[in-house]
Amino acid sequence: MAQPAPITRTALRTPRAAAVAGILFSLLLGLALVLITVSSPANPATVGAWLTYSQRRGTIAVALNLVPFAGIAFLWFIGVVRDRIGQHEDRFFASVFLGSGLLFVAMLFAAAAFAGGLIADENLRSGAAPGPAVLALGRQVTGLLLHVYAMRMAAVFTMSTATITLRTQVIPRWIGIVGFAVAVVLLVSVGLTPWVELLFPAWILLLSIDILRTGLRAAPTAAESANGAQA
Repeated sequence: MAQPAPITRTALRTPRAAAVAGILFSLLLGLALVLITVSSPANPATVGAWLTYSQRRGTIAVALNLVPFAGIAFLWFIGVVRDRIGQHEDRFFASVFLGSGLLFVAMLFAAAAFAGGLIADENLRSGAAPGPAVLALGRQVTGLLLHVYAMRMAAVFTMSTATITLRTQVIPRWIGIVGFAVAVVLLVSVGLTPWVELLFPAWILLLSIDILRTGLRAAPTAAESANGAQA
């Protein structure tokens, strides 16, 4: 007969792994968004010399370097959440969940790469201010990738995640309702203010804390059950 011990160990590790990955993603992405927001002027096209300041450029470089690690943590979060749901996963919502998550990471990386290439320009290092056309193009491309497409994919991911977790009853109902509210706000309000984008990592953080709390509470119960079965 198959031994139940490996299955028990996997069941105990997965919620904690999901929580750690989600918390790490939330903190990294939230910090990156805050650094970019506070370091960028309201209208970069009218302040052509702001990128030539080494302190501002260094702050944005730090934020962009956090993005790959946030993306890795997010991919890990997707994997362990799917494992957490297990056989209860619905194919339709699972496809939307996985597709929107992968598209979000791809667009986040593309926006970071484009912005990183802009601040790495040799003209900036020599102290020459970029032209208005360059700044306008950079703002439009990064704005579309990050503030429009990526965050709308984040809204779809939030909505599908809330639906799946509510239907499988792995999270409290109020967290799922908050997820739907966040998704709606991201869909209709993204681009109006950069601070709205912080709602996505904030909800992932809330979900991850609940997963961690549930996993820690279930760990002693599962261990006691396993010891009782062996006895």
